[in-house]
Amino acid sequence: MEDIALLQEYARNASEPAFAALVERHVGLVYSAARRQVRDPQLAEDVTQAVFIILARKAGNLLRHPGLSGWLLQATRYTANTHIRAAIRRTHREQEAVMQSELNESSPSAWTQLEPLLDEAMASLGQTDRAVLALRYFENQTAVEIGRTLNLNEEAAKKRVSRALEKLRKYFSKRGVTSTAATLGETISANSVQAAPVALVKSATAVALAKGATASLSTLTLIKGALKLMAWTKVKTVTVVAVVVVLFAAATTTVTVKEIQLHRTYPWQVHEGWISGAQLNQPPQVAILPSKFHEIADAVMNGKMIGTGVRARDIVASAYGFDTPARVVCSVELPADRYDYIACLPGGLSVNEKALQEEVQRKFGVIGRTETLETNVWLLKVKSPNVPGLKRAGQRSNTSNMWNNSGSQYDVRNESLLALSGMMEFSTDTPVIDKTGMTGNFDFDFNCSQTDLENQNWDKIDTALDQLGLELVPTNLPIEMLVVEKAQ
Repeated sequence: MEDIALLQEYARNASEPAFAALVERHVGLVYSAARRQVRDPQLAEDVTQAVFIILARKAGNLLRHPGLSGWLLQATRYTANTHIRAAIRRTHREQEAVMQSELNESSPSAWTQLEPLLDEAMASLGQTDRAVLALRYFENQTAVEIGRTLNLNEEAAKKRVSRALEKLRKYFSKRGVTSTAATLGETISANSVQAAPVALVKSATAVALAKGATASLSTLTLIKGALKLMAWTKVKTVTVVAVVVVLFAAATTTVTVKEIQLHRTYPWQVHEGWISGAQLNQPPQVAILPSKFHEIADAVMNGKMIGTGVRARDIVASAYGFDTPARVVCSVELPADRYDYIACLPGGLSVNEKALQEEVQRKFGVIGRTETLETNVWLLKVKSPNVPGLKRAGQRSNTSNMWNNSGSQYDVRNESLLALSGMMEFSTDTPVIDKTGMTGNFDFDFNCSQTDLENQNWDKIDTALDQLGLELVPTNLPIEMLVVEKAQ
């Protein structure tokens, strides 16, 4: 049976043999792509399992997709990127140096040059180009077979392959890898798919058919990250289409700009990027609204809560008393939009948290519960004691300038290392635990930007911490997490 027939059989009848056949047919393709990207056999197996779990979940949406192998390569790319962004940025430059040294050898093999760039190159192509190349050179199908899959005649399929391969050749050429299109195709065909471990076929099938219910926490983390990337890519596409529609409408009729401007702005929805006491001096209310100005800020004052320009995940974390969304695990997708929220009822923080939880359930359809889960965390530890960059604050008021961000660094005055770990946790979206044992407040310059933290630029982060005599040590620990689920 062809891929589409097997996919239909599984999507419509939950046929386990049909899904098992798909896994057996494509596991080598997925595992090989994952191994090229994460460069670790065990991690590649985790990525492979995650991809097939995603396939099982999305099978019903793929019945009209042009070629399953192309989709699997893209899903593998998303899933591997989730791991790479979270764990491999620290060694990115070392990998580049190794790759460059290989490219500079006197007689490098064609595959040695192509392998580190192949999946990035495939991801740069459009959906149809990626599909035809995956069918031709990853699965070694003929033009007739490709035409049957994509509803093309043999000659049209050959032209599609030729044009897509030329785009790929140009991509490599711009990165210093010169090759003819014929050599490029032959090299990919001969090396791109390796045999996956025998046990992986059975384990990937079993875990995928269970939709991830028996998967490890690390695999679930990969799935969550990959689905987020897929959703974000879809949102960006929809946004582009919406912009085109608006531009077309502007040429034929009056755009309703005045209506947009007439949408009400509440007094607490400000755009200074910081929260003042006046913003919470409002009539008692609880609200979650589309963000008006997208300036990110949030605060808890006198038992009242407010935030502007924040994500749905941030609001859910605040509603359940979690300082950062890094300790939130979502079994459902939350909106990617930005929101403003307020909870300023009389009665204190517990009353406002409860009211915000109810508004979260009404607005997003989710509820939360706390659970101790083993997960990846970073420990903030002392690497070199008595480093001059970290100075005791001495006697002064309790006022701090933790968020005095100049763009390229943080100028921190009279602040604790616990607050530093919290700021890093919020920015990197990974739990950070202060294990320095250093109490009291400090003055220091943290020579790392918000962007460096969000992108996990480890060169900058490690250098900034070294100047303070500190380091981040990755480990795996059970910690209290907020599990967000669909409300019944």
